[in-house]
Amino acid sequence: MQLLTDELRQEFARIGPQEHNPIVVAKFFNPQGAGTWYATEYDEARRCFLGFVSIFGDHCDEWGSFSLDELESYRGRFGLGIERDLHFTPTRANHIPTIAKSITPHV
Repeated sequence: MQLLTDELRQEFARIGPQEHNPIVVAKFFNPQGAGTWYATEYDEARRCFLGFVSIFGDHCDEWGSFSLDELESYRGRFGLGIERDLHFTPTRANHIPTIAKSITPHV
């Protein structure tokens, strides 16, 4: 599966850099195990995304950068790789439960 299409590249370029409550443009996931990557920005020169990474859905989830090359090269059991959620619609980060819990103040 092609993780980064020309259409997605254009969407990342159109939206540009984001700060508060960014729009998640693309969602990638491991179809056979842990790992979901929510991309809000893409740096073409470095081939890296900026976004939210949730490996186990716990306190270790965090905002940061992740590499397109690493996502593309990963092969798990049966040779399956990381996939892009084809049905994902760009969404504000605070509307995605996995991310919202990390940005909502704990009372």
